[in-house]
Amino acid sequence: MFPAHFAGMIARTPMFAHLDDAQRDALTQHLCWLCLPGGQSLFRPGEPSDALYLLCSGSLGVFDGPTVRVHQVVAGECVGELGLLSRRPHRYTLRALRDSELLRLDRAAFESLLEHHPGPMLGVARHAVERLLYPDRRNVATDRPRTFAILPVDADTPARPLAARLVQALAPYGSCALIDAATAAGHGVDWFAEREAAMRFVIYLDDRGDPAWRQRCLRQADVLLLPARAECSAHPWPEATPGHPSRARHRPRHLLLLHPGQHVTAGAARRWLAQFSGELQHHHICNDDDVARMARLVSGHGRGLVLSGGGARGLAHLGAVRALREAGYRFDAVGGTSIGAIVGAGVALHWDTETMMDRYHEAFVRGRPVSDWTLPLVALTRGGRASAILRRAFGEIDIEDMRHPFFCVSTNLTREGRAVHRRGPLWQWLRASSAIPGILPPVLHHGDVYVDGALVDNLPTDVMADDGIAHITAVSIRADVRMRTRLDASTTPPWWNLLAHRHDERDWPWLVPTLTRAAMINSEEISAGCHALADLLITPLLEHTGLLDWKDWSHAVDAGYREAQRVLAGTR
Repeated sequence: MFPAHFAGMIARTPMFAHLDDAQRDALTQHLCWLCLPGGQSLFRPGEPSDALYLLCSGSLGVFDGPTVRVHQVVAGECVGELGLLSRRPHRYTLRALRDSELLRLDRAAFESLLEHHPGPMLGVARHAVERLLYPDRRNVATDRPRTFAILPVDADTPARPLAARLVQALAPYGSCALIDAATAAGHGVDWFAEREAAMRFVIYLDDRGDPAWRQRCLRQADVLLLPARAECSAHPWPEATPGHPSRARHRPRHLLLLHPGQHVTAGAARRWLAQFSGELQHHHICNDDDVARMARLVSGHGRGLVLSGGGARGLAHLGAVRALREAGYRFDAVGGTSIGAIVGAGVALHWDTETMMDRYHEAFVRGRPVSDWTLPLVALTRGGRASAILRRAFGEIDIEDMRHPFFCVSTNLTREGRAVHRRGPLWQWLRASSAIPGILPPVLHHGDVYVDGALVDNLPTDVMADDGIAHITAVSIRADVRMRTRLDASTTPPWWNLLAHRHDERDWPWLVPTLTRAAMINSEEISAGCHALADLLITPLLEHTGLLDWKDWSHAVDAGYREAQRVLAGTR
């Protein structure tokens, strides 16, 4: 038999919501309660599908292989029903991300109910089939985390004021309860389950360093929030779980760096991140705005901006950003490729629109980044001018020291292809992300060779989506500069002949436009798929602007502004 307070959960579950009281009573007679400790598997691939499960409290992860999480199952959802109907063995691993309670309906009980209550149980089967036929209808909102554990690195970290500010920041998205050791004293498992069922969010706070209570916080949390004072010497957490992703059971971990003033302490992120292994997000907390942004990101309500590559055409991003800001759009995370990464870095650094216009005009129009021509043994230019421009514009800041989460994409010719940069010198990885092969020399780092990210992912909305960003705005600059000719030839004429016709684009395509076009075209098919991940997509019309036509910057900016205004008008 199962605890009485789970009866309401059954009535609210979509799979059983159509049952009347008598039918629900008959169902409950066959349900068995079980507790699944965090980290333990409910079933594995190849095992027989012999039961349906209703998750009443906690959270489960559906894994394809040992580490790839397909999605998260939250309280009120059912699992195993498709296998129960099809009799096929399980395809995925289902593992408890934290301590969880479930109700189990085995095959024999289901078939008995089907015999005595065929109509209602066929409704259960119909609901399961609809989930199979329409997987896209899955409610993404239910996949968002609901419980958080705030586990400071030591007793000197001001965790309680942070928790109070986080409660306020989460209020726009639902009710939130703060539970500490004193509040929870003397209560059992049922009490925690009731609180989690009644509230949209629950924050478990440890500010005393009590080992037993910290373990309870770890068992109850979907997400681990790990605050530390940024200015202090970095050291490991008192328990092993935060530092090791396997022991965290693949739950998201967020390092919260609390700064003493209004500015980020340079180098703090690098020191503290060294205490961890595996994937980890970090956030700089200087004021309430930073807390609000962190709250949106950790709760699945963040808004991200992704900007594509596109050479001089990418200055249209400046106009699009201006229109978005005028419409009230603010972004919690930023990413991009090539020129999109360069413009996106300005957004992530909180530059206002006027500052961005001035700095990018100085860098690309007056600075002429690809004008230091050289003997083309590695590339047509030395790359020194482009590197100097980026260093002058962005200084020596590291990506991990930026207030907003930021990434840029390059192509690693030595290893796996796409490289996503979240750490290291900002100017260096912007330079790598925009290194058009043949025009700018590659960036060489630790034995690897990096070039323009547009070769593999010109619009990295997929990276932003994998970060759990709920709403993605993307500005895509297409590479549709059509290279046409009126000639049929496979060899070039003498150089003096070429120079005599150098102004006629209908003859031989010149080297720089050819290299630029080739650098972008390979990722167009990938970008088409990435377009679908954008909740708001802006594609400025730039057919008359060349990929290296920096002097036409005002036309590109205006085109981006007009197209963003047009798209935004259609969303109102």
